[in-house]
Amino acid sequence: MNTEHKNAFGMIGLGTMGSNLLQNIADHGYKCAGYDISTDKVAALNKLNPEAIQGFTDMNDFIDSLSSPKVVMLLVPAGKIVDGVIEELLEVLEKGDIIIDGGNSHFIDTDRRFKDLEKQGYHFIGMGVSGGEEGARRGPSMMPGGDQNAYEIVKPILTKIAAQVKGDPTVAYMGERSAGHFVKMVHNGIEYAIMQLISETYEILKNGLHMRPDAIHTIFKEWNEGRLQSYLIEITRDILAYKKKGSDHLLLDDIKDEAKSKGTGKWTSQAAMDLNLPIPIIDIAVSMRDLSKYKNLRTKASKLYPDSEGTHPSHNNDEQVHQLELAFYFAMVSAYAQGMHLLHRANEVYDYKLNLDVIAKIWRGGCIIRSKFLEDIYGAYQNNAKLEHLFIDSAIHQNLRESTQGIRSIVSEATQNGIAVPAFAAALGYFDNFRNENMPANLIQAQRDYFGSHTYELKGKEGTFHTEWEAGNS
Repeated sequence: MNTEHKNAFGMIGLGTMGSNLLQNIADHGYKCAGYDISTDKVAALNKLNPEAIQGFTDMNDFIDSLSSPKVVMLLVPAGKIVDGVIEELLEVLEKGDIIIDGGNSHFIDTDRRFKDLEKQGYHFIGMGVSGGEEGARRGPSMMPGGDQNAYEIVKPILTKIAAQVKGDPTVAYMGERSAGHFVKMVHNGIEYAIMQLISETYEILKNGLHMRPDAIHTIFKEWNEGRLQSYLIEITRDILAYKKKGSDHLLLDDIKDEAKSKGTGKWTSQAAMDLNLPIPIIDIAVSMRDLSKYKNLRTKASKLYPDSEGTHPSHNNDEQVHQLELAFYFAMVSAYAQGMHLLHRANEVYDYKLNLDVIAKIWRGGCIIRSKFLEDIYGAYQNNAKLEHLFIDSAIHQNLRESTQGIRSIVSEATQNGIAVPAFAAALGYFDNFRNENMPANLIQAQRDYFGSHTYELKGKEGTFHTEWEAGNS
């Protein structure tokens, strides 16, 4: 087979994402190939665009169909399956070929794979892909990291299939080793946080203000036309209007209140704890998904601890909705800020060579957390590439100050009326301690020294100190 008739790109894993990405690549003028052990998936792929896309169930035939250097992307479940596919590929690829892991792999695994493959002479890219089924088909946001020379080879294809925002593709080289998967992990952590905030907002509107579904739908519709415009607000708007044909109620009301997850939120929290950096909104979002799984236990508790008597929510819904918009904006900003702060810290510790403005830039389109506010984030890092925290940016600082009363009002009102708003409360608590020059952590350090002789530092003095506290109290 002549090189010019070979395929420019190969995909292993022909699920929804893999199949849609191949169609996207073919739409942009590239011949491509797909491999899967499922004969049904391969047969379905071969019917889509036979002139541009070939499907294979034989690994050797699949690899032989690719031009050199061979580019093979994996879209398979994270973990041992990725390692297994890579081992199989090493039997048929040649040194200098390129392997792209496009799944949600843990960045620690990506670090290991990058180093192992580099030693063996293969190029490896760990790439986060966001946007879901529609993004894969029409334009995702992609976060590749690892071998930069390999990225330059695949860059022409990736830039064409990415979403476009103001003429810019939503893909860029993130940084060294596992940088791409680390950025995608943080992206997913922010996603968890914003989804939790939206669910708490829905709870306030439904059970706090006793609003009808059509009224709640209207609020999300209006918010999506203003400064809260985002993909997650947009799909919430649609969910709050969807009824099955012939039904008199929302499909949402029939869905069990147990939220699933694939682990990326948990990884974000674990990574932040390893770096000694707080991301409490993301942490609580992970915890609330976990709590939701204990449905039977929650049902028992609801009988033991019914709603308190004598609590009455405000009947001034217009004012409450206004305060809720302020609160949501405040907490949303905090969720992004905590995620970006984690990236800033990881950059220092792991030396990824991340550019936070570039990350904000490619998140503006194609991905699940795309939003109007990302333009503000992009602008903040454009103004100051070394900005440590978004709360310090002058424009964001002003908007936060103007929204503070809203979140205080909402957290207070919800708490008084027995409505759980842990993510909103986490956003407020984080902010109040972030702006606190003198946290009460001095007492914690004194306690640690008292029971464990862990020592402490003093204001204005060098060195560490220890006190025999019991002797002083005798």
